[in-house]
Amino acid sequence: MIKNKYIRNGILMLAGSLLSVSFYAFIAVKGDVVPFNLERVARVTGKSISGETFPNPNRTNELYDVGGTDLGIAWRMGNGKVGFFFGDTYGNDFKVVNEGGPGKAGNWRSNVLGLSNDKTLADGLTFESMVAHQIVPSPHITDGTGSHTTIPTAAIHAAGADYVHYMDVRKWGSTGSWTTNYSGLYKSLDNGQNWVKCNQVSFGALSNFAQVTYAKKEGFVYMVGTVPGRWGSAHLARFKESDILKQDAYEYWNNAKGWVKNDEKSADAIIEAPLGELSLAYNKKFKRWIITYLNEKKAEIVLRSAQNITGPWSSEKTLVKSTEYPGLYGAFMHPANENTDEFYFLMSMWKPYNVFLMKAKLKFAD
Repeated sequence: MIKNKYIRNGILMLAGSLLSVSFYAFIAVKGDVVPFNLERVARVTGKSISGETFPNPNRTNELYDVGGTDLGIAWRMGNGKVGFFFGDTYGNDFKVVNEGGPGKAGNWRSNVLGLSNDKTLADGLTFESMVAHQIVPSPHITDGTGSHTTIPTAAIHAAGADYVHYMDVRKWGSTGSWTTNYSGLYKSLDNGQNWVKCNQVSFGALSNFAQVTYAKKEGFVYMVGTVPGRWGSAHLARFKESDILKQDAYEYWNNAKGWVKNDEKSADAIIEAPLGELSLAYNKKFKRWIITYLNEKKAEIVLRSAQNITGPWSSEKTLVKSTEYPGLYGAFMHPANENTDEFYFLMSMWKPYNVFLMKAKLKFAD
């Protein structure tokens, strides 16, 4: 759960219930990737509510005691399946409340995991199972003096294991702001069933990599990160897949010096603020890097593209507007996007406090 998502300009945003299709026009440079024909395909988590006409194949409230949750960070696992890490999760007693969010629901878990082998997303995303117990632990100290919760920010398969990057949240603050204790990694060697902490990697509470997104290309894992919250700039690092647990081998992008090894503070901004809930991928069809994120100031999920990971990045292209999907956040790309102009992603909404599968089309700007 990421707090304070549901107020926009002092107005409480109510969740839409019917599938909508949109086309957005952009001011774009030729060669930029632009999205169009947005639609909501299906519900991914929770119980269908009155008025919804789209599918709900997982019924997670009934099958896994997952009534309310958010995020849905997707990555291709070592066994070829796709994993989905969710954030603060609540049980089957979850009910949609006026102010949005989890309300007083029980069985609070900081994170859970969905597993899928579904290759046909046009009719929705189906899980074959969930690891529905809390994976990255937290004592849930809610007075701001300890670990309030542990929220996944990214996941990747590298060097024979699956990894999740998470932030240990100390305190939720004002809109789009929160404080962390540190950020770190857990790994699984058995396709997500069991996870252990990786003490070799840790990022400080004010690190530009407190929240990250991962993508692989040509033997490297690229990591784009921000400070805690949704108001920071994006910074870039990389490491060889085999070096994921060797933090002193990480390289950071500096605009003047290029790649600088083992000097986190040398990382310059590659995209200026504000960015929240990042998702990064390389699209082979367009031969472009794609990044999506929430622009809290605009209350929009936006998309940028670039030929080179170091930039220059295109201007923001609106992917989803909060005027059509109130209380939106997160835009975690599905790995099925990597070689096509079909663009699937998981989007959270604060009012229903659940996750939905979205789809758009991509094209080059004329």
